[in-house]
Parts: sequence; structure tokens; C-alpha cells
Amino acid sequence: MSDSSGKLKLGALVALVVGSMIGGGIFSLPQNMAASAGVGAVLIGWGITAVGMLTLAFVFQTLANRKPDLDGGVYAYAKAGFGDYMGFSSAWGYWISAWLGNVGYFVLLFSTLGYFFPIFGEGNTPAAIIGASILLWAVHFLVLRGIKEAAFINLVTTVAKVVPLVLFALICLFAFRLDIFTADIWALGTPELGSVMNQVRNMMLVTVWVFIGIEGASIFSSRAEKRSDVGKATVIGFVTVLLFLVLVNVLSLGIMTQPELAKLQNPSMAAVLEHVVGHWGAVLISVGLIISLLGALLSWVLLCAEIMFAAAKDHTMPEFLRRENANQVPANALWLTNAMVQIFLVITLFSNSTYLSLIYLATSMILVPYLWSAAYAFLLALRSETYEQALAERKKDLVIGSIALLYALWLLYAGGVKYLLLSALLYAPGAILFAKAKREVGQPVFTNVEKLIFAAVVIGALVAAFGLYDGFLTL
Repeated sequence: MSDSSGKLKLGALVALVVGSMIGGGIFSLPQNMAASAGVGAVLIGWGITAVGMLTLAFVFQTLANRKPDLDGGVYAYAKAGFGDYMGFSSAWGYWISAWLGNVGYFVLLFSTLGYFFPIFGEGNTPAAIIGASILLWAVHFLVLRGIKEAAFINLVTTVAKVVPLVLFALICLFAFRLDIFTADIWALGTPELGSVMNQVRNMMLVTVWVFIGIEGASIFSSRAEKRSDVGKATVIGFVTVLLFLVLVNVLSLGIMTQPELAKLQNPSMAAVLEHVVGHWGAVLISVGLIISLLGALLSWVLLCAEIMFAAAKDHTMPEFLRRENANQVPANALWLTNAMVQIFLVITLFSNSTYLSLIYLATSMILVPYLWSAAYAFLLALRSETYEQALAERKKDLVIGSIALLYALWLLYAGGVKYLLLSALLYAPGAILFAKAKREVGQPVFTNVEKLIFAAVVIGALVAAFGLYDGFLTL
């Protein structure tokens, strides 16, 4: 698992990637996808996602090998390629995305427990929020005991969550019916879904959400026993998760029709299996989801603290976030993260924040860090930096980098203007921490180009704030 110095081995890194990717998303996938697209559009969308996300996985692998001095993954690449403010924005956006995702996980976890205990309702009742708060601080104090110990527990929960997924795939493989699958391939019977292009676009944010975590190993690059394991863990984790996601989504479409799936309550995988084998199927998936969410919460709490700590180590975040406790855990970063999760858990009591609206917002926040990572890999190949003796590799990486960059831009387009504006509202306040970090080292806050970028973010934030006030934007 890890050596005596507390470094993480390949198995632990793969578990961090798989553990952070397989959270709650896969268990809600049948309904989430059917609500956005028909069978044909789903297959096209998975094709685009597989190619786009694979190139992103290769980008993280290439950068881990070519820039071994850069620790902290998405944040470090944005900073090295595009300056301090872009680096800060990547760390800030990634951090917000990760803890917002955790709020979504808590809502889904207690919504699933509501299947057994009605008092938890849809995961945002007072009882659910009290339960989620107790669990949040239990995880917090577990992580304070040490990264290595938490990574080991994550490894165990990762194995436990994969078992119900394998059972689901095997049972549904035998129950799969081609006539149901091919009944209305282009969803012509559901005109409200719009054109095929529209359907593909609408399912894109869901596909990104279920892949967030692909960069998990690169965030922990400084704690890896072998640098080369970071890239390997990224690709192994990606291929494993892609296989599970496509199987769960496609097999469900051969069990129930698209309109039937779209009406299911989440976690919809439970209802699909119940449809095939009866009540015990729903119980199996619900228990699997609870284990899965507990593991994913642990992964994401680790990732949240690590990204802030990495950015603070080289003065992009304020100094107080650099403090580690006796167990080498970034304690202040952890306290700040979980305080934000707690505040938003309370907010879900008073707003109609459902799991889906939370994950769409979390997804849109992570698109910018992904975009800068792809752009940096593309730039390295374009300038031949680190490729002096490897011209053939440079050509290959230039193609991979350009596809990853196009995919990241397409995702921003697919997310739409609403989530771009809401992201700006969350990005803008981060400048306070950035300014504090800059003043601590006696540097001017922004370069001239960064002033223009910040002005654009502020304008977007003001439009979003007015939109929320006026009602033409909703969370």
C-alpha cells in the first residue's frame, strides 16, 4: 500500500483515482442520462467522452512524466503555463468543485438512506442535514490522523464499491433485451429532448461529472513512491471506470425504455435492478452506494486539502494554508474545506438544491482547471519543451494535446452560459486570498493581462448576482 516513509504505491494511487471517480454519479447514471438523451445520442455522447477524457488522462500522464518537478497536478500546470493568477484560479476552482461535490454526495447519501429511513427524505430534511454534519466531522477527524491511513481506508471502500457494480453488469447482461434498446433510438417519441445534437450536449455535463477525479493521482504526485506511477494510475483508473460507466448506462437502456428510466428516482440503478430481480436488487445497490459515497467523501476531502496545501507551499495561496499537523496532514486547509461544506449543507435546508443542480455547478467549476491542463500540454509539445530528443513523441503529444484542448472547450460550450456565469460568481471572491498571498511575498497582485482577466470575471459575477436577484438565473 505504502512504504515506511508514508509514500503512496501504485495500488493506492489507482484506488484514489477510481475511488474519487466512482462516487454517487454512476448509481444515478441510468436516470440522469435518460432525462437528457435517447439511446442514439447516449452512444454518440459516450464516444465523444471516451476520446476526450482519454486524451485528458494522457495529458495528465504526459505532464506527470515530463514535468516531474511540478507537484499538485491541475493547479501547478495552469501556473507554469499561464501565470500565477491562472494557477490560483485553477486551484480555487478545483477546490470549490471538490467540496461542492461533497455537499452533493451528502445529499445523495442521505437520500439513499431515506429508502430505509423515511425521516431523511430526499437528503435535505433537518434530520438528513444533522446526520450529514455528524458524518462530515467524523471524516474530518479521521483524515487529521494521517493521509496514509485515510488512503488505506479508501482502498478498502474502493474494492467494496466495485462488487455491486460487477453484479449489476452481469445480471443486466443476461436480462438485456435488444427490442427495448432499439425501440426509439433517436428519442423521436420524446420531442421535448430536442435534436440529437441538443441531446448530446445536454448529457455532456453528466459525463464530465462521473469522470471528475481522473486527475486524482496527479494531485498526490508529491506523495507518490514512484513518479512514473502517477501516469500509470491515471490511465488504469480511467479505463476501469469508463468500462463500468458504459456498461451501467447502455445495459439499463435494454432493461427499461428511455421514458421509463427518465421518471425513476435516484439512485436509479437500484430501481433498474429491482425491475429485473425484485426488492433485494434495490437493497444491494443502495448498500453499494452508501459504501461508495463514504469512500468518495474520503477521497474528495483528501483532494480538497491537498490542492490548497500544494498552492500554499509555493505562495499562490496564503501562508496559513501551509500548516501541517504532527501527522503531516494540511490541517488548516482541511478545516477551511469542511467549514464550507458545513455552511452549504445548512443552505440546502433553505434552498431547493437537489443533487443534480449541485453536481452541474461543481462540474462547471472544474472545467477551467481541465482547460488549462490541456492547454499547457499542448503548449509544451508546440514549443518542443522537454521534447529535444523525442520528435516522434512530440507529434503524438501535439495531437493528444489538441484533442484534449478542443474537448475542454466543447465542454465549456456544452455547459452553457448559465453555469459559466454562476462559476464567475464563485471565482471572483477568490481574489481576496490571491491578493493576501501576493502581499505576503511583497509582489504586485496582478500583471496587466491578469487585471483584464479579473475584470472579465468580476463582470460575469455581477451579471450572475443580478440574474439570481432578478430571477432569470436559478441555482
